[in-house]
Amino acid sequence: MNFIGELLGTLVLVLLGDGVVSACILNKTKAQNSGWIAIVLGWGVAVSIAVYISGFLSGAHLNPAVTIALAATGAFSWGQVPIYLLAQFLGAGLGAILVYLHYYPHWKETEDAGTILACFSTGPAIRHTWSNLLGEALGTAVLVITVMAIGPNKVADGLGPIIVGLVVIAVGFSLGATTGYAINPARDLGPRIIHAILPIPNKGDSDWSYAWIPVVGPILGGVVGALLYQLVLAIL
Repeated sequence: MNFIGELLGTLVLVLLGDGVVSACILNKTKAQNSGWIAIVLGWGVAVSIAVYISGFLSGAHLNPAVTIALAATGAFSWGQVPIYLLAQFLGAGLGAILVYLHYYPHWKETEDAGTILACFSTGPAIRHTWSNLLGEALGTAVLVITVMAIGPNKVADGLGPIIVGLVVIAVGFSLGATTGYAINPARDLGPRIIHAILPIPNKGDSDWSYAWIPVVGPILGGVVGALLYQLVLAIL
């Protein structure tokens, strides 16, 4: 049940999230050039829908950084971490395959390799290692703290997914424009692997020199954010 929930939820998250990116930047779609606002709003709604779909099955982590952060604070069993991570990465990869199939004729119409990669994975506006890493860590810390705060705030049943989607929107608008805000290792690495494997017309390399940042940054940020939040609660 947990495996299916995480796989299905992460699949939907990537399908809708990378789907809105593709709609906005690929050539000859009806949404081409819709811009950053459409992408951020689309991603936020995608996260909310994915959490609604999988919440009753697995708790809807849908993000290795969330799973590891919760385990680091004792809120989740380390024994369950491997199966959650496997489901998340697999679901993200399957979601990316569906994006590829859905936009199949548009890859040939899009000549820029960087644009094609952006439909699958993130990349920095300005390549600057420590600030890119910090940006991913900060965004994920805010996400994880918000997830952890839902319980103590006694949010009404059914509103949790909306709040998670709203924080993704807030992070996107405030912090996401520097790196594309992966804030989720599975969301970035799973589709990046698919990009490398699939015979996509006009694609270039998968930018593996950058690929570690949207994996390490979110994990570090998630764990630090969760521990700090737990420390504050303990002090109070």
